[in-house]
Amino acid sequence: MRQLHYVIAAAEHGSFRQAAIAVGVRESAVSRRIRDLEDQAGAALFIRYQRGVVITEAGRKFLTHARRAIAEIDLAVKEVRAAGRAEKGVLRIGIFSSLASGFIADLLERYAGEHPGVRTRFIEGTPADHKAAVRHHEIDIAFLTGEPHVAGCEVTRLWAERVFVVLPEKHELVAREEIEWADLRDRHFIVSEAEPGPEIHDYLVKHLAELGHHPSVEQCPVYNRDTLMQLVALGKGISLTSEATTGTRFRGVAYRLLVTEELPFCAVWSQRNDNPALRRMLSLARNLSAKRFGTRPISDDQA
Repeated sequence: MRQLHYVIAAAEHGSFRQAAIAVGVRESAVSRRIRDLEDQAGAALFIRYQRGVVITEAGRKFLTHARRAIAEIDLAVKEVRAAGRAEKGVLRIGIFSSLASGFIADLLERYAGEHPGVRTRFIEGTPADHKAAVRHHEIDIAFLTGEPHVAGCEVTRLWAERVFVVLPEKHELVAREEIEWADLRDRHFIVSEAEPGPEIHDYLVKHLAELGHHPSVEQCPVYNRDTLMQLVALGKGISLTSEATTGTRFRGVAYRLLVTEELPFCAVWSQRNDNPALRRMLSLARNLSAKRFGTRPISDDQA
């Protein structure tokens, strides 16, 4: 690389002395490096005169390739630096929560604003699917509910959301601002067969069983949230949802706060994943979590 720069500088300045000044080295270094290159090539690149140098025909041909090589290497360095700053690349994100509002929506908006060159891909799936995909580096990071232990991966709690009951607008419980678990003892619930339906089913069974009651939970053969909400509006049953999803309104549906513990959400990723875009996402997520909730998020190895 130094030899190429010396040749280019000598050709542009017509002098080894001026070339040395331009690149910040001794004249002897420029002369010696170019002589070594000429010996390797088996041809003179410059004709030496007392007052300077003149490039030869072989030197002009070499100069064309030298400039092209320098340009390619400079471009390669810029690409690597851009990747290291997460200015370019792809970040694959496993999503198990609504993007409508809340912490995850703010995080993604901030990330897109700070790293516009990074293309984000969102992959929906079950928690089990996402855990396996993170382990195999098929996705870079997954945002999941709870605080699961994932073998070979890091888990960091980032935020928590309140739980809401999803009701038909004319349901008797709509008159209340807040709903207790005891109010749900004899209610019929509907959840989707697809995620997060099974997780909501387990959540209902866990909490209502503590009241000595086995809940009536129907798993409906629907695979998107919009259809489930339409069933709620038609009076087929009630359901539960997290706070972020309440940012999307549905005709004939009302949300009411359930008095219970908040639902934790975490990020899952692999320490072996060297994607710079992932590192920037983790840094931003931690900082946003600390700013919003006043404490640093706790990872498994710190707990």
